[in-house]
Amino acid sequence: MRTPPMRVFLAWVTLLLLSSVVSAQDYDDPEEKKNKPPPEQESCTGVFLSYNFIEREKEYPHVKNATAQAWAFKSQLTVLNAGLDELKAWRVFIKFQHEEVLVSVTGAVIIDGDDLPAKVSKNGTLFAGYPMADLKTSVETAGDINQIQAKIDILGTVFGIKPPGVPLPKTIRLENDGYKCPKIMRRGSSMYSCCVRDKKHKVKPTKTKFLPRQYGDLSLTYDVLQAYAGSYQAQVTIDNNHLLGRLDHWNLTWEWMRGEFIHSMRGAYTHRRDPSECIYGPAGQYYKDFDFSQVMNCDKKPVISDLPADRANDSKVGKLPYCCRNGTLLPVVMDPWKARSIFQLTVYKIPPDMNRTALSPPQRWKINGVLNPTYKCGAPIRIENTQFPDPSGLQSVTTAIASWQVTCNMTQPKPKEAKCCVSFSAYYNDSVIPCNTCACGCEDTDRKCSANARPMLLPPEAALVPFDNRTVKAKAWAKLKHNPIPATLPCPDNCGVSINWHIDTNYRGGWTARVTLFNWDEIPFEDWYTAVQLNKAFQGFDTVYSFNATKLVHRSANNTIFFQGLKGLNYLMGETNGTNPSKDPRVPGKQQSVISFKKKDNWDIDITKGDGFPTKVFFNGAECSIPTGIPTGSSDKRARVDSMLVILVGIATFALMTDRFHW
Repeated sequence: MRTPPMRVFLAWVTLLLLSSVVSAQDYDDPEEKKNKPPPEQESCTGVFLSYNFIEREKEYPHVKNATAQAWAFKSQLTVLNAGLDELKAWRVFIKFQHEEVLVSVTGAVIIDGDDLPAKVSKNGTLFAGYPMADLKTSVETAGDINQIQAKIDILGTVFGIKPPGVPLPKTIRLENDGYKCPKIMRRGSSMYSCCVRDKKHKVKPTKTKFLPRQYGDLSLTYDVLQAYAGSYQAQVTIDNNHLLGRLDHWNLTWEWMRGEFIHSMRGAYTHRRDPSECIYGPAGQYYKDFDFSQVMNCDKKPVISDLPADRANDSKVGKLPYCCRNGTLLPVVMDPWKARSIFQLTVYKIPPDMNRTALSPPQRWKINGVLNPTYKCGAPIRIENTQFPDPSGLQSVTTAIASWQVTCNMTQPKPKEAKCCVSFSAYYNDSVIPCNTCACGCEDTDRKCSANARPMLLPPEAALVPFDNRTVKAKAWAKLKHNPIPATLPCPDNCGVSINWHIDTNYRGGWTARVTLFNWDEIPFEDWYTAVQLNKAFQGFDTVYSFNATKLVHRSANNTIFFQGLKGLNYLMGETNGTNPSKDPRVPGKQQSVISFKKKDNWDIDITKGDGFPTKVFFNGAECSIPTGIPTGSSDKRARVDSMLVILVGIATFALMTDRFHW
């Protein structure tokens, strides 16, 4: 029986429709699956973090060694606020593990690393949100994904992970206080974590929508005082909060993110004044008739320093409280007035920020000094507007237009990267344990010495001369004491300042120590101070004879004694020539005092076993390198007398040789 043509036509139409539907389903399903969020995100009630490895491409040079081959990679970090609390100033920690070099990061800034391209440390890298630092909640934005989520695109280089291996980080976590990220989930080329509120963390109530001020060893506040369409005036306040922190000749730098430039400053100055950066950049294209020759600084990363004291009353650049101290920032325990520094600047903006409410602080703040602690600074966080007392004396306050805070904390020096060092000696041992080899670095590669060898023990008089004049004495002392002499001698400590801690006496009711500061550089130190942490001997401290001393009991300086020079003795002079420069060694600047301790309420202290030696020593805020060993020996009287004779003979010899040693 013949099928009617109409039925054939309808059958063909039906087959075509089914085919198109199936085809459409086959095409759409992968895309839908790709965009579908992971199931862990759907169930997260906190902050959902995801790191997605996107692609890689082989880089030049192409090498046969797979572990040395470089690959360009693209990844994306996503921070989604899926909770009910606004996430302010978000920070995410990523611990890379494949020698990654980050070349470009958009949507965030690295706040504890080098400038891009940056070789990230296996210790981890901290990212802070910029320009989107705060993530609102879905409830208050009606689910607007652009306000509750931040995406950070990462471009870089990775080594040694060839396909099909996936170079994922070791871990990711949210660094904001009050959150914990209990579990890392991995699936293919992605890793996830749902960070939730820590129920044990107590959230302090705030009266404003901004974060409360944070504690930091250094606190830097960026206050906008006046705002116009194309410019604004800001004030930077630097507060030293750490009992041992200090800065000398401080240098502050940051990075402008939106094309700003510094038009003028008061209370500080920039190291470079080159208008070409403005003239040939975006600023010059907008300000076409502007005289950039009078602009203070056009650098994207300006270097700013405090003015010297003779500019304090200058009507153009001075006349600001807390300014113009040549970059000296002392701890509060020494001088509260000198624990703060202030300067002001006028900032010009460029489009699209040409309105008075478009205010954005610079990012990536860094600050350092000369022979001072190393500080690491966080990202600026928006805080409640700073209040200033009325200058006329009325009982009223004026608030800043906007305020941000940057906190910086002291870091512990890495091995061979200290800025000062300590030597140990005692009455019961006639050898001095010198500073550690390369305690402050070993940059002199031409010197034929060992950077890893233990330092050689010294006779007492050798500790009073520069390292280059110690070699003969050190070898002779090693032969006398039957100590081995290495084929390659140890390198010097290379420290500008060294401190000797000497156990002087030990008797029934107490004991004494002598501390000597040596300045091996030519630059003197004004208002110097040193601090020693004595975990076992702190309670017995009695008095110091040639310094001022303060006992510190604080979380940042526990069991610590703070020493500073008496009035008129607050200078640690620099190194000078000997009496006869052609043959006499150079003479370091010195300060010295005897310190007495009582054994009352501390009878279990054992001086000859090392209880009298400090566990930490600081000079001008910088933590010094401590010897790995302590002097050992007997505590009998004869040992003490013999040791003292050796020390006195050594000092007398050195004094006669130089005619400049002041006891």
